[in-house]
Amino acid sequence: MRLGLQVSYFSWPGAPASIGPTFGRIVRDAEGAGLSSLWVMDHFFQISMIGPPDLDMLEGYTALAFAAGQTTRIELGTLVTGVTYRHPGLLAKTVTTLDVLSGGRAWLGIGAAWNEEEHRGLGVPYPSTGERFERLEETLQICLQMWAGDDRAYEGKHHLLERPLNVPQSLRRPHPPILIGGGGEKKTLRLVAQYADACNLFDNGLGPAGIPRKLDVLRRHCEDVGRDYADIEKTVLARVTLGPKGGTSPSGEPFASVDETVERFGRLSEAGVDTVLMGMSNDTDEAVYPQVAELVRQVEPLQAPGR
Repeated sequence: MRLGLQVSYFSWPGAPASIGPTFGRIVRDAEGAGLSSLWVMDHFFQISMIGPPDLDMLEGYTALAFAAGQTTRIELGTLVTGVTYRHPGLLAKTVTTLDVLSGGRAWLGIGAAWNEEEHRGLGVPYPSTGERFERLEETLQICLQMWAGDDRAYEGKHHLLERPLNVPQSLRRPHPPILIGGGGEKKTLRLVAQYADACNLFDNGLGPAGIPRKLDVLRRHCEDVGRDYADIEKTVLARVTLGPKGGTSPSGEPFASVDETVERFGRLSEAGVDTVLMGMSNDTDEAVYPQVAELVRQVEPLQAPGR
């Protein structure tokens, strides 16, 4: 099993001046602890599940470019880019640039978008759910075409690209891996089966009992499109706060020990999960990263059934 870190909160003491140094320390500590990947949300306002919209929020790809300059190994992605936020051709170019400058460490994390408040706030069109999924599929097709080096015109229902040229090409071949976020059974997981290298589900929303059902749906979609289910990395986003047993974090969340977290992640592995992307409320605490390193060491041998 692999572990990654999602950073979703930036309103640290002394912000905004403290954001750069603090974020830089987090990404270096994450890499030093052996985490395989680092993720930021692709939002422009803070989301309601974390805090009010006027909390600090960084633009995702600029933040990842900064993280790339602070690290050498850890993989980098958004969890996830809303398809409405960027024109597909420019999105492919942005992810390619991150991949080239990071030495081949970029992911394309993408989804159908949902935060209407920030769309309206910044004047970004917010089409219907059906149209957003149509745009998502076209964006996936365009990105894959550009990464294949095919600059023939692309004409879809929503996008017309006369020459989708992509030079330089990504270092990761055949392309930066694609992760699609969400567990919608009719559309999202079908798109995962057809186009993606990874899916992302929410541990706190489904739990070990609900995840196998979603993965069974994904397996059926893979059968329908002739895709090997084992080729898709199954990831979950999980809230984790490591610390001494019986204590609480500054935000009031009870600490979980390494042993408790290993047990929890073991259940996820048994449910079919390959990778856990952790959101840690105490990610700014340098003292927690030796525990993160121990967690990485203990969960690495875990392997989802069928792997």
